[in-house]
Amino acid sequence: MNQNLKYFNIFPRIVAEGKKTTIKVEPLYGHKKIKDEAKYEVAYIPMETGGDDEAGVFEKAFEIQPVNGLFEISLTFVGEQEHRIRILETIGQEQREYCSFSVYSVKEDLYNLRPYKGDLHMHSYYSDGNESPAYVAGACRKIGLDFMAITDHEQYQPSLEAQEAYKNLDIDLLICPGEEIHPPDNEVHMINFGGKFSVNDLIRNDKESYFKEVEEIRQKENIPLSKQEQYKYASCKWCFDKIREAGGLSIYCHPYWVFENRYNVSINLHNYIYHKQPFDAYEIIGGFFIHEAESNLLQVAYYHEERAKGKQMPIVGVSDAHGCDNGELFGWYYTVVFASDLKLSSLIEGIKNCKSVAVEALPGNPVRVYGPYRLVKYVSFLIREIFPIHDELCYEEGKLMLRYLSGDQGAADILKAYKGRVEKKMNIYWS
Repeated sequence: MNQNLKYFNIFPRIVAEGKKTTIKVEPLYGHKKIKDEAKYEVAYIPMETGGDDEAGVFEKAFEIQPVNGLFEISLTFVGEQEHRIRILETIGQEQREYCSFSVYSVKEDLYNLRPYKGDLHMHSYYSDGNESPAYVAGACRKIGLDFMAITDHEQYQPSLEAQEAYKNLDIDLLICPGEEIHPPDNEVHMINFGGKFSVNDLIRNDKESYFKEVEEIRQKENIPLSKQEQYKYASCKWCFDKIREAGGLSIYCHPYWVFENRYNVSINLHNYIYHKQPFDAYEIIGGFFIHEAESNLLQVAYYHEERAKGKQMPIVGVSDAHGCDNGELFGWYYTVVFASDLKLSSLIEGIKNCKSVAVEALPGNPVRVYGPYRLVKYVSFLIREIFPIHDELCYEEGKLMLRYLSGDQGAADILKAYKGRVEKKMNIYWS
């Protein structure tokens, strides 16, 4: 974490573009105290400054005086971009950098939304994962997630078990229902995120109706594929439609996953599904191991090529983790959604409105963000400047959730006291 994030309380950090805003910089510890004998100066430069300054000097500087033990810097932040600010301290003839930080200015549509981190595709020991659903939920909070869902293969109940485990706790992690859907004779994987009922159960409980309705879709649509793939497309559409009927987000999963020496979805079927878009969101980044990274690369390349042709596509990033403590996949990939609040309906709306990005955070590698350029730039700033503080607070809550799960009732009282503190801290940065 940047030491200035530790040594100073700096707020707001996210500002409305084109509006004059006052940034407050408050030193927190004695080693950064403001000195009476010192003179202070602010040096300011927008990251995307143009080349039209006559003097060729882009950094603007002006003197500043501390007020009541802190600095107040009033500026109008032009453009949707990062702005670097340095406070310089001069004592006698010696000048040094006292503090440096950045703020980010965004247009009104983004300024009125908040970023939420989540994983929409994970497994528990009810399918091929390692841990209980409740354990996975607590582990998710430890790594800084705001929302999550257990999506076991053909099983909806485990996600409800995760909710049930914490029903007596008023926690800030949103635990959503979910499942991974596997229809008969159809290898395409689909996620029901947040749906109020199980699509897998619909198929199991009445296969006759399932096949009848899928056939009706196949006959109704003019699908330019082989008969076998016509069925698969109709099956997918049926599933995606049912997810929406349940109030959930339908996700088309990892088409470039290599299974049995070929891509999981044939290229003809993939092209047709992608262009017809019967789903709500595309899993642009999936839970691939290091040796499978090419699959994510292809999914990203396909997305960008289609965007260049004018195709708009909501996207998500998921870990597809099968264990939280095995050192692989868990926390490597996730989604950042911009939404009005941390409610399931708001998250789904944000994703559907293309206000989400997929994040790849492989161990020992730079974090990479995928999606629309505007959001990639913004989220890259948040990951560097804001999320470290967010994640530090979440980590403590996650530990307490797991303590509660193991029988420590005292953890519930601490979590009650912690309720809302992450949101409160984040709101300061958007004040």
